[in-house]
Amino acid sequence: MEQNTELLDKIRKQFDFEPYPSTPLETSPKDDIQRLYTHNITTAYYLRNKKVINPAGKVILDAGCGSGYKSLALAHANPGAKIVGIDLSEKSVELARLRLQHHGFDNVEFFAISINDLPSLNLEFDYINCDEVLYLMPSIEEALEIMASVLKPDGILRANLHSALQRTSYFRAQQLFSMMGLMDDNPEEMEIDIVKEIFKSLKQETLMKAMVRIDVENPENKTDVLMNYLLQGDRGYTVPELFAALNQANLEFISMVNLWQWDLKSLFEEPDNLPVFLSLALPEATIEEQLRMFELIHPVNRLLDFWCGHGEGGQSFIPVTEWSDADWQKATIHLHPQMKTEQLKEELQQCFQQLRPFPISKYLPIPGRPESFLETTVAACLMLPLLESPQSMAALVEQWLRLQPVDLETLTPNQPEAVFKRLQGLLTGLENFGFILLELPSEK
Repeated sequence: MEQNTELLDKIRKQFDFEPYPSTPLETSPKDDIQRLYTHNITTAYYLRNKKVINPAGKVILDAGCGSGYKSLALAHANPGAKIVGIDLSEKSVELARLRLQHHGFDNVEFFAISINDLPSLNLEFDYINCDEVLYLMPSIEEALEIMASVLKPDGILRANLHSALQRTSYFRAQQLFSMMGLMDDNPEEMEIDIVKEIFKSLKQETLMKAMVRIDVENPENKTDVLMNYLLQGDRGYTVPELFAALNQANLEFISMVNLWQWDLKSLFEEPDNLPVFLSLALPEATIEEQLRMFELIHPVNRLLDFWCGHGEGGQSFIPVTEWSDADWQKATIHLHPQMKTEQLKEELQQCFQQLRPFPISKYLPIPGRPESFLETTVAACLMLPLLESPQSMAALVEQWLRLQPVDLETLTPNQPEAVFKRLQGLLTGLENFGFILLELPSEK
């Protein structure tokens, strides 16, 4: 326990010295759609339950808020939600308060406390964002248990761990500089300069220098040196260790946050023609096993970035690929809220005027997912009504028949049944890529 207290004190001092991130106060993430997509609680709730929620009135915790940039993203992505931020570093908390105030958000509170002290707030949260923090904790299992204790029964927790396999060169460097005594106390300017001098003096062919991905000679990169080579408490984990920690904390894995970057089949030349052994084994493999295979074959993801929740907190649902026509008739179709922007609307109009495909993936740019385009007529039939409000299948079929009464291939009148079937296919694909949210009414 004394060692844990000493480590947390070192971490606090490090972030008092250099609050993270060092993003300027006036910089806003309001146009960073990829970041807002991740921080919008609609994304995680839909993945888990296939239900669309309204963030207004929800209480969101930013656990380890740092200088408040991610708290600001949470506020922009979830209009009407209350944002609560905590951090060990008083200096960071002061900056977070100033940042949210500067951008006009007042439904926020910040506290200079550790995750261990969360229960003292006497609050329950609909969503917890613990980004770039958990891997610094002395015990990830205890930290998860504490956050689970203040998470509502149907709440969702987003957290991440450094990958032991992807960051192995950084951990070697940290061990080296720890052995040299540079991390005995809080690393500051002197220690940073020593690290830079050592890297400059190494031969180019040394593995440590060859693996460096930051310019240690840049005088402006103090934060990068601290966050990679002198980061107190930094540890790496593997997929099995992640799942073991969730199991100990009685939490259920929901999904990787960057799920398209964990697609095992995408690692093969012919994803639809795998070696016989794999094609037989993969359908039987658990999510944990598939993720473990990915990180062993191709450990490129710095973070094991995941959503989880209480074991009984999710709702059962029928996968869209298994819906009947009757289900489709009852469905409500939503455009993901982060896509409802003036920029999207303006480009949509330009695509109509120029008769060119609409680049839908440009407005929800998610790493690892292929580019997607909509034909002009399809974009008109779907995007225009969905930008205004959620729609029923009947309303979309009617819009299609009004804008495209004739089948352009056969030059015969379009039939409602054929349009209905085509919409099913289009919407299933768009839902799979996260653009569209498909919701069935709750069972009474």
